[in-house]
Amino acid sequence: MSKKIKVGILFGGKSAEHEISIKSAMNVAQALDPEAYDIVLMGIDKEGKWHLDADSKKWLAPNASTEAIGSGADTQLQFVPGESNHQIQTISSQRELGSLDVVIPMLHGPYGEDGAVQGLLKLANIPFVGASVLGSAVGMDKDVMKRLLRDAGIKNARFRSFTTANRHQIDYASLERELGTPMFIKPANLGSSVGISKVATEAEFAAGVADAFRFDRKIIIEEQIVGRELECALLGNDEVEVSVAGEVGNVDEKHGFYSYSAKYLDEKGASIQIPADLTEEELKKVQEVSVATYRVLCCEGLARVDSFLTESGEVYVNEINTLPGFTDISMYPKLWEASGKGYKELLDQLIRLAMERNQAEGNLLTSLE
Repeated sequence: MSKKIKVGILFGGKSAEHEISIKSAMNVAQALDPEAYDIVLMGIDKEGKWHLDADSKKWLAPNASTEAIGSGADTQLQFVPGESNHQIQTISSQRELGSLDVVIPMLHGPYGEDGAVQGLLKLANIPFVGASVLGSAVGMDKDVMKRLLRDAGIKNARFRSFTTANRHQIDYASLERELGTPMFIKPANLGSSVGISKVATEAEFAAGVADAFRFDRKIIIEEQIVGRELECALLGNDEVEVSVAGEVGNVDEKHGFYSYSAKYLDEKGASIQIPADLTEEELKKVQEVSVATYRVLCCEGLARVDSFLTESGEVYVNEINTLPGFTDISMYPKLWEASGKGYKELLDQLIRLAMERNQAEGNLLTSLE
């Protein structure tokens, strides 16, 4: 019998997407084959402290509150890089908890999807699922993402970005002339539609800007693209697979767009059609743009590309998610299921891709001697 693979699942996080991360981790932990994997749960609380199995499991219980997490140093963790083992230790006793073969950072948003934890795992030489530092960082920052796509000739909505340093330069009248109305206002570094506003008046605009700056020090303001909202799932390192497309439609008017509430809180907030009703030509074009986006943004492992298909047949990329949700209603696993790849098979392949990349990086020269 082959040795079990020891998998660490990181979840929670110091992010507005904390609760979504917990739901994703719950589904992943339940789906991993216990005959093939030993699971180590590592929950990160909203203060950024890391906790081990016993406390983390409380979060994954049905209807659990994140406040149930313990705060004692006995369960707080640290990574210790080693020559042959990837040790994790408790802070208080420095008790070694063994090595991890791979980590699934089931984290969404800042400090989890933006390259921060990916850098930590690379320093500890631990294989991890998903994009590395660069792909995670540029995929998270919508401003940088859109600039790279624009430079590569991949269509996306016209936009302006502002930081807290030049916030005083934001002018509704000039942006209305440049981008038209309605406009979308978004935190540059967040997902799950948190902090996004669709605005059509100066009063709505002011409120939307204030709300976006509550979540990030940089925001983007972009034009509305009218078209069918489509999503494709990507999988792979050097060789990339792309799923069928799914379509988000019939968004309830009370939400205005596919908002956080429409996605996660309102069962009737929107309809999802998988696969989307597209011609072969339309599907091919959306898939090709999705793969091109994946490559331009230096992604590895997995991602979901969201785009708009206009009446004239043009594809505009809305955004990329380098660690898309893995809840029971998330588009990423559902898209692969519709493409013939089940949830468990998908996780097996993601783990294999992470370990293969780590091995390939380990074969690179690090010395000229």
